[in-house]
Amino acid sequence: MDFKTDGTKTWLEDENGRQIAVLDYPEIRPGVVNLVHTEVDGSLKGQGIAGKITQFVADQLREDGRKAELTCSYSVRWFSKHPEYEDVLADPEEERRKAAELAGPACGIKG
Repeated sequence: MDFKTDGTKTWLEDENGRQIAVLDYPEIRPGVVNLVHTEVDGSLKGQGIAGKITQFVADQLREDGRKAELTCSYSVRWFSKHPEYEDVLADPEEERRKAAELAGPACGIKG
């Protein structure tokens, strides 16, 4: 996948340059970002794009030495299923608590 990134947002474009998947993660304090929103176009349903973009961002954060807090419900779920990325989280215990309390559909994953 040819993800594009500017350090606060990572996205995927179609052949016409239209953004078809995005993960927003603004910096909330030095060295810490908040994964706030994941959105994937319905045309990509069932391809695992949300997971791929989240893993790409997690790898980038790890490489940069940055940490993440999670507001996006999809990100909360993804990190709860990938404990090997716990080192990327600013507060792993808080993120486990969020995952345990989470109910309902993930944000921005369009059907």
